[in-house]
Amino acid sequence: MQNDTLFIRLIESSDNVPMAKIIREVMTAYGAVGDGFSINDPEVDQMYDYYQADGSAYYVLSNAQNQVLGGGGIGPLVGGDPATCELKKMYFVPSVRGRGMGQEMVKHLLEAAKNLGYKTCYLETLERMTEAKALYLKMGFEKLCGQVGNTGHSGCDSFYSKKL
Repeated sequence: MQNDTLFIRLIESSDNVPMAKIIREVMTAYGAVGDGFSINDPEVDQMYDYYQADGSAYYVLSNAQNQVLGGGGIGPLVGGDPATCELKKMYFVPSVRGRGMGQEMVKHLLEAAKNLGYKTCYLETLERMTEAKALYLKMGFEKLCGQVGNTGHSGCDSFYSKKL
């Protein structure tokens, strides 16, 4: 997938450091630090390795110089229905937001989820991440009343699901 000089591709091991930096910078900017937030998840520093597991996929957004500008993944929903995946760790640097790449990334992730046999996609975010929430609603996700599964992200306060 290409948009101007931006590309969506599968994560490579060399993407671990830049992706961890992006995750930490974006989450910190939104005050999503401390206990209960995914900034503390062990996979943040090893995204490539973590997303090699069965039922998982992670894509990065890069430019023509192969600089990583963001990413997003899907994986099994911990403590949830095996037919449900979780859309996880989708973050972009500010300079690429508003260019339609969030939509393209979500399309990629939902297609990957279907190909992996999932029937439903679930995600958690924060009420204050207004742009993300608007994107998920635009992409057909429905707001849920509460958390599903056991993600360990007690800091999240906004939950969504979409039938695939």
